[in-house]
Amino acid sequence: MTVREYAIQCIQDEAQAVLDLIPQMDDNFDRAVELIMQCQGKVIVTGVGKSGHIGAKIAATLASTGTPSFFINPLDVYHGDLGVMSKGDVVLAISHSGQTDELLRFIPMVLHMEIPIIGMSGNPQSLLAKYSTCHLNISVKKEACPLNLAPTSSTTATLVMGDALAVALMEKRNFQPQDFAQFHPGGELGKRLLTTAQDVMLTENLPILTEDMHLGEAIILVSKGKLGLGVAIRDERISGLITDGDIRRAMEKWQAEFFNRTVADIMTRQPKTVGLQTKISEIQKTMNKYKIHNVLVVDEERHLLGIVDRYACVL
Repeated sequence: MTVREYAIQCIQDEAQAVLDLIPQMDDNFDRAVELIMQCQGKVIVTGVGKSGHIGAKIAATLASTGTPSFFINPLDVYHGDLGVMSKGDVVLAISHSGQTDELLRFIPMVLHMEIPIIGMSGNPQSLLAKYSTCHLNISVKKEACPLNLAPTSSTTATLVMGDALAVALMEKRNFQPQDFAQFHPGGELGKRLLTTAQDVMLTENLPILTEDMHLGEAIILVSKGKLGLGVAIRDERISGLITDGDIRRAMEKWQAEFFNRTVADIMTRQPKTVGLQTKISEIQKTMNKYKIHNVLVVDEERHLLGIVDRYACVL
């Protein structure tokens, strides 16, 4: 076999190991989800070695999708970290063999505190499975490693089972994009879902026009505003909007008569408006739907508060 063929075989073996998890899913999975849903404290994920590395990722995924969770190494428990645990927590203990000594020595402490244990191992007959409130079977037929020794398929299966838990919990909690954004405020999604019109709108030197203003004068104000538009105001309220495109079309239509025309002759009388608290994600949808580059920010009485342009929505 070539090097590439070995790599392809590895991917196939790990993919098959993941698919083999499906027939191993049983009522224990449902019980695990229910335990976490009823948890009044935190989900404490623990494991040693490669299982610990996978456990840390599972804890991070749970925490970022609405389930308070963190990872703890069972070795650290013997040196003071037991203090982070309390009644009302749930422990997710991971061990491929289900017989890891460091993990098993940690289990009696958890049981003494009357904390339920979700065991995750490849051996339903293991001691971990025996002492768990419910057990998730992550057994694999073989490792992708050519020696069938290095944790490969087994760690992938563990990771996928953790993701399955997280996704099931998201569905049970009706976890929405805006919830996700609250846990990821620094990311692009978080910014789009949490940032509002008030945060990005332009408020200074706005191109304000009147309905009776001649288009020759309006062109100058639109140009100075550098937004490609002008906002018509009547009785301190928005009455219309003109754009560069409106002006060009008016020039072609009226030619020499153009300068005798007024803003009222070409303005859009119902421009798209949003409120101060409208999310940028919603503004983007409006811009894309109507193929526009700006929206006007108004209060309940249609007073102009600011303008949001397309570039302000690129976060």
